[in-house]
Amino acid sequence: MKLSRHLLPAALLGVALAVSAATLKADLAHSSVAATFKQMNVPVEAKFKKFSANIDYDAAKPEASKATVDIDTASLDLGDAEMNKEVAKKDWFNAAQFPKASFVSSSIKPAGAGKLNVAGKLTIKGKSADVSFPLTVKAEGGKQVFEGSLPIKRLAFNIGDGEWKDTSMVADEVVIKFRVVAAQ
Repeated sequence: MKLSRHLLPAALLGVALAVSAATLKADLAHSSVAATFKQMNVPVEAKFKKFSANIDYDAAKPEASKATVDIDTASLDLGDAEMNKEVAKKDWFNAAQFPKASFVSSSIKPAGAGKLNVAGKLTIKGKSADVSFPLTVKAEGGKQVFEGSLPIKRLAFNIGDGEWKDTSMVADEVVIKFRVVAAQ
């Protein structure tokens, strides 16, 4: 197929636009999602071993970007097999009924050089809430690195039912920390 000289610039512009708003694939080997909280006033960091992230990111137009993150709730690793089984049970994540926690962005806005403000819906254990948080984004070795943290209240998502609602053992405040490394 031959493009006329008038159609060529339009075709090149279309290709450039398609490339700039690309879907990035998360490099899970170099990415992490963790939950930090206090148990009996001692800081604990637990990592989620299984998650996925789909990011449509355009550095030139971040407001056109979108992100979705799904976390396997049964993959939380507290460093002890028995504790890992406990947090998957009904009183905590109820992973049998709610195997995934998810975040879906509703807006991504520039907030200065290398910074974005993200808003969206966080769903954990069947409860959804609108959340917003800052994150940093930088290019590193041909990849985009998104880092940030999202403070939540675990009881707002019914994480820790029954006797675990008492926040003297496990604090209500939890910070979800993430580093997602992604490339085309």
